[in-house]
Amino acid sequence: MPGTDKRSDLSLLLEATQELARRAGGVALRHFRSTLTVEAKTDGSPVTIADRSAEETAREWITRRFPADGILGEEFGAHLPAAKRRWLIDPVDGTKTFVRGVPLWGTLIAVCEDENVLAGAAFFPAVDEIVGAAPGLGCWWNGSRAQVSNVGQVEAAMVLTTDAQFRRSPECREGWQRLAERAAISRTWGDCYGYLLVATGRAEVMVDGVAAPWDAAALLPVITEAGGVFTDWNGRTTAFSGSIVATNAALAGRARELLGATSGER
Repeated sequence: MPGTDKRSDLSLLLEATQELARRAGGVALRHFRSTLTVEAKTDGSPVTIADRSAEETAREWITRRFPADGILGEEFGAHLPAAKRRWLIDPVDGTKTFVRGVPLWGTLIAVCEDENVLAGAAFFPAVDEIVGAAPGLGCWWNGSRAQVSNVGQVEAAMVLTTDAQFRRSPECREGWQRLAERAAISRTWGDCYGYLLVATGRAEVMVDGVAAPWDAAALLPVITEAGGVFTDWNGRTTAFSGSIVATNAALAGRARELLGATSGER
């Protein structure tokens, strides 16, 4: 457990990430199921006024409350990149489905020192669910303690991914197919909502072959503090290597074996 001062600092950051996720997510929600102009970014992914205005709100809040901290956001890049502590922002995780009116999108906020995630929160405004976590302080879902399931057999598990075709990471496709074929249920309730389902015991596995730091950082403490295992595809416990495998503890080894991924660091 963290020391008293450290625990207090983490508690404040956990509260801050949740407050900011609610603020920024609320801004994005104003644009949900409205007539939107969808633009393409240089990588081909979509962006709208919802993404930009939500991130602008988050950046203004951070610079006012924590002026010495750096910021890395999906839409506007880095601010104070040399700062010891930085905030990672994904204003609308799931923009492709957001613009189609699907409610399973979220706003992700994390605070990190180097690659050590101090606190993270994910808010899902359209379904009014929020989850937040910090090391040693637990994972909290709408004010109650969150816990992964204890399902220990793949044949009884629900497994999830964002894109079952793995267009951006075709090397992961075969492993996903092995896992999905053996599972009781496989679905593409993806983006950040799938990780919420794992953390709250409603699914057992969620994977993404491609994930940016602002996609992953908030979710690492959410999964681990709920009693799960969060790694990249190579089994490293990190939010900064470009992929995610999140599981409950009971299936951690078997799921990664089927995926062709390494067992997580313990």
